[in-house]
Amino acid sequence: MRLAITGASGFIGRRVAARGLSRGWDVVGLDLDPARDGVRRGDVTDADDARRLCEGADVVVHTAAVVREDGDPRVFERVNVGGTANLADAARAAGVAQLVHLSSVMVYGFDFPDGVSEEGPYPGLETNPYVVTKLRSEGAALRAHPDVRVTVIRPGDVYGRGSVPWVDRPLELMRQGLFALPDGGRGILNHLHVDNLVDAVFAAIDREVAGFPINVTDGVRTTCAAYFGALAGTFDLPPPRTFPGWALRGAFSALEKGFDLVGAEPPARPAALAYLLRPGVYSIDRARRTLDYAPRVSLDDGLASLRG
Repeated sequence: MRLAITGASGFIGRRVAARGLSRGWDVVGLDLDPARDGVRRGDVTDADDARRLCEGADVVVHTAAVVREDGDPRVFERVNVGGTANLADAARAAGVAQLVHLSSVMVYGFDFPDGVSEEGPYPGLETNPYVVTKLRSEGAALRAHPDVRVTVIRPGDVYGRGSVPWVDRPLELMRQGLFALPDGGRGILNHLHVDNLVDAVFAAIDREVAGFPINVTDGVRTTCAAYFGALAGTFDLPPPRTFPGWALRGAFSALEKGFDLVGAEPPARPAALAYLLRPGVYSIDRARRTLDYAPRVSLDDGLASLRG
C-alpha cells in the first residue's frame, strides 16, 4: 500500500505518516518544507507537483492548507481551493483509489445551531476567508468522486504536541502574560486530539467510507475557560484572564494595525475572538455510525502527553 500525504511535514501530516509507516505502508509526502526523509519539496498549487505525488499512490491524504484566523483571501483561495482542485485532478488521472480530504468544522461558520450535523445549515453571508475556502475546498475534492473514493473529514479544534493555534501559541502568550479570553471564556472549544483524528482517517480508509462529509471531534462540550485553564495548569501557569469581548476586540485591532504597518504577523488578529466565542458543539453521530468512531484519547490524557 502506498500512502501519499500533502503537508507531510506539518502537525497532522507527520502523525498520518507515522501511522502509515507503523502499518508497514510505503509513505511519500509533499510539503513546502520537507523536514524529514520521504517528503518531497513541492506545492499543491503546482499541478505538476500534485501529479508527481499521486503517481503510484493507492491512498492520498490531503492535509495541506492555509490555516489562519484571517488574511488575504487570494492566498486562501489559491491554496485551499486551487490546491485541492489540483490534487483531486491528479488523483483521478493517476488512478488513486481513495482521497481523504481534511476540511474543517469551520465550514459551519461562527454562528451555528448547537449540535449541528453535516446537513448544516451553512453560513450564507460569511466573509472570513478560512470559512469560505474550506467549504469550497470540499467541492473541489468531491468533484473527483466517484472516479476516486473521496472522503471529507471535518475535524474540530485539533490539539496535541505541535499544534500552533491550540497549544504552542496560547502557551507562548500565557508565558508572556498576554493571553486573555473574551466574555469569561464562555465559548465552546470542540477539541480533537490529533491521535483521535488519525484514528478516524484510517477508519475511513479501512472501511472505504466515501462520498460525504464527516464531523470528527472528541465529542465533549468544553468551554474555552475550561480548556485553556487546563492547558495552563498542565504547565503550572495561572489560568487565563478574561475581559469583555468589546475591549479585547479594540485591543486586537490596534495590535493588528501596528504589526501590519511594519509588515509583521501579529500574535493574534481580531478574528481570533470569533473562534473563541463559538456557541455550541458539532454532532459526531455520523462518525460513530459510519466509522465506528470512539475517541480513545481523553482531554486529560491528551494534555498530559504534551509534557512527555
